[in-house]
Amino acid sequence: MTKKKYTIMILPDETTKVRRYRVPRVFVRSLLAATVVLTLIFAVIMTDYFQVKNQVSELERMRLETRQQKQHLITFAKTINDLQSEMNRLRHFDTKLRVMADLDGVIYPEQFMGIGGENPEPFNPMETEISFQDKALIDNMTRGLTRLMTEATIQERSFQELVEYLEDQKSLLASTPSIWPTRGWRTSGFGYRTSPFTGRREMHKGVDVATRTGTAILAPADGIVIFAGREGGFGNMIILDHGYGLVTKFGHASTIEVKRSQRVNRGDVIAKVGNTGRSTGPHLHYEILVNGVAANPMRYILN
Repeated sequence: MTKKKYTIMILPDETTKVRRYRVPRVFVRSLLAATVVLTLIFAVIMTDYFQVKNQVSELERMRLETRQQKQHLITFAKTINDLQSEMNRLRHFDTKLRVMADLDGVIYPEQFMGIGGENPEPFNPMETEISFQDKALIDNMTRGLTRLMTEATIQERSFQELVEYLEDQKSLLASTPSIWPTRGWRTSGFGYRTSPFTGRREMHKGVDVATRTGTAILAPADGIVIFAGREGGFGNMIILDHGYGLVTKFGHASTIEVKRSQRVNRGDVIAKVGNTGRSTGPHLHYEILVNGVAANPMRYILN
């Protein structure tokens, strides 16, 4: 049986003899099938190539994001470590202030509460394998932030107590008599003396300062005028209440420059020196009472 063949004619040009080639059909069909198969294989290979290329690009992108996120974690961890160091510095400063203010024994109840367990060690992400699956790492950093927030709240309350204490001390200092109420010569001190009127030994509850009539009498500290008027042997008298159990009295004034319930500051003029009441000459009688008990004014005068 004669095998079927294809005739292939090649005509190079008009003058050249036609060339004929007879090719078996089976060969042609096999060649076509091989071509189709090779084309399909090439297409599959190219498809895989582009998929791998895309995956490589995606992998590079993810690696870049991972490096960026790792850098963010490094910065974040450094911030936590810096905050922890700052909190330690603030606690040390708080302790020092409390010792200076004699408040070192005052502790907030929250300070007895467990807020962190063991002392945290500085975290260094460069020494740790970073991955999004490392939940323990994220949990550790979260606990660190929670601990810092709790400590910061307690520290804020502690500083608030110190501020209130120091403000109170500032008010106490401003309300403590500490300057001469007038300038002159001290003619009689605090304590027992012989009365210039009776010749008997008596308790003198203040100091007498002799000076010219009309010399200004100053408030020795901040306070409120609780009396301004005539008071028996003291003549024209002013009484100031400075709070904290401190009261000052000023006797024998020639004129009174303030009114009852008026608030005065240290250094304000409250009266003028005079010779009113039971007096042997122009002078100021100055007393300090502490919780109702007469105290030596010289212990309070700083200038």
